Amino acid sequence: MAAWDLSVTVEDLGADAPPITVSVTSDLHIGGVILKLVEKSQVKRDWSDHALWWEQKQQWLLRTAWTLEKCGIQADAGLIFMAQHKPLRLGLPNGLTLRLRACFSGPVFRTVLGICKMLNIRRPEELSLLRPIEEKKKKKDTDLSEELYDLTEVPLTSVSRPCLYNGMPAHFADSLKTEKVYKMLSVSQPAPAPEAIAKLYRPASVVDKAHIHSRWLDSSRSLMQQGVQENDRLWLRFKYYCFHDLEPKYDVVRLTQMYEQARWAILLEDIDCTEEEMLLFGAIQYHINKLSLSEPQTMTSSPAMDDLDSALQCLEVKLDGADSSPQDMLENLTAPELNDYLKIFRPKRLTLKGYKQYWFKFKDASISYYKSKEESLGEPIQQINLKGCEAAPDVNVAGQKFCIKLLIPAPEGMNEVYLRCENEEQYSRWMAACRLASKGKSLADRLFQSEVQSIRSFLAMQQTNPNTHTDNSMSINTHSLVSPRYSKKYKVKQLTPRILEAYQNVAQLSLTDALLRFLQIWQALPDFGISFVVVRFKGSRKDEVLGIAPNRLIRIDLGVGDVVKTWRYNNMRHIFSSCFDGNVNMAFSCVTADCKIVHEFIGGYIFMSTRSREQSDTLNEELFHKLTGGHEAL
Repeated sequence: MAAWDLSVTVEDLGADAPPITVSVTSDLHIGGVILKLVEKSQVKRDWSDHALWWEQKQQWLLRTAWTLEKCGIQADAGLIFMAQHKPLRLGLPNGLTLRLRACFSGPVFRTVLGICKMLNIRRPEELSLLRPIEEKKKKKDTDLSEELYDLTEVPLTSVSRPCLYNGMPAHFADSLKTEKVYKMLSVSQPAPAPEAIAKLYRPASVVDKAHIHSRWLDSSRSLMQQGVQENDRLWLRFKYYCFHDLEPKYDVVRLTQMYEQARWAILLEDIDCTEEEMLLFGAIQYHINKLSLSEPQTMTSSPAMDDLDSALQCLEVKLDGADSSPQDMLENLTAPELNDYLKIFRPKRLTLKGYKQYWFKFKDASISYYKSKEESLGEPIQQINLKGCEAAPDVNVAGQKFCIKLLIPAPEGMNEVYLRCENEEQYSRWMAACRLASKGKSLADRLFQSEVQSIRSFLAMQQTNPNTHTDNSMSINTHSLVSPRYSKKYKVKQLTPRILEAYQNVAQLSLTDALLRFLQIWQALPDFGISFVVVRFKGSRKDEVLGIAPNRLIRIDLGVGDVVKTWRYNNMRHIFSSCFDGNVNMAFSCVTADCKIVHEFIGGYIFMSTRSREQSDTLNEELFHKLTGGHEAL
């Protein structure tokens, strides 16, 4: 074949350096081109991290065995020889900005895996990268600098679980500077000043929330392919709200960052909560801030002891029930029941809520209700199977309101049912039963009593104790503990005693327990884990909102905010063609985001549901891309 000249820009030689011209033939492979470039540059260094980037096509040439002809490269191709790992400014949920080396050539999914391994965050598939939303800036603001913590010298580790040294990964223990950064990652940071909080982006409507969720990067494409350049700023956030295998012993950074993301979602009103819940959130934050400043964060770990703990835990699971007496086993064979008078309400459009009292019977994973206790021996008015349902609390302790909101799977979507209990004790038992039934478990399950106790303790935290004496003279920064809505509604002198009063209910919790309790209450909020996209359904003339939750899609009226319809993933077909094919039952076009983002959310949640504790830490990346790729994967 005839030889021809190919010009390649070598990034490391500087912006002013002319391109290097090498003589090639069409049957020369990419690796051969790189070899010629290195020889002609006459620069002695490690070039192993470098690869060719095709600027016009916006793609990396990573298959070094492919020939120039197979890649379609001709003499006018503008190739750049550059490093695959480059510095990136990364904003974390706790407000820290790190400068670290990230992979610009692989899919974002793999880039996040590398970043999380370095930061010691397990289950990296739950996180992703998104473009930041600019903070509000005033003309008077002259200080535009941000504090950066440089980790570019910290190597990207290849092991799934790095070795710990003095409670931190060995690559962070090399210097006092990196040790300080790791402690900032694993300990909750003090809240910024009220002026700094006021500059942060706060969504004012569901459309604003949809605007945030439209900024996620495509997990199947590289950073370079999506226009991200060296030293650009991105956010690392939890994208999928399915927190699997959370172990405080190993997940110090993961747990802290998860808490910080939840905390700021509440403070910036990204998720709604009641006044009682906000005061409780404020009290737990206050408690965590105190403990973070006072408790030394030393986590010594021995690999041998870790293996022993894991072995004992597995043995405990395998031998579960071995100590049960014959009488206990007989009781488990006869499934227990719950029987009580409750009030039920089925909301319909354009009607006011009206509860009616019936005699309810809970058995196995279903509830039946009758006109009275005397008629419970006959046929029920209705029997509702709760397997696969959603059970959400609708509680106001001060107002003695104890309701359970049930979303029951149905062929046409999800049916809404409300159950109203008389008191806390009744609510705790029935709520625990509904949660277990949603997972297909009965009252005989050993988790029933612990679930009841967990609900009781949650309700106890929201109770006010008039006999408790709080020091109202204490000065606390209420602006960093409650959202702006309540900061405007109440003065600091009004909020301080109420937060301190709620604090008495959580003051005995350890730091880890306080973090877990905060996350537990956050996960119990009705709007938890819902990401929003503005869409237009086929046949409709107006924009609507599509809410994407871990197990269902929600169609929401944009004007009123009411839920129009709900679909569970396991009841839906043609899930990956819904955005494009007009012949399926649910067809829509995306207004505020690329349809690939919707595919990624739905497919990502399905991928998360395939995980189990028995699986190794190795992720099936191919399956993830198949589930999230939409038509591209097919």
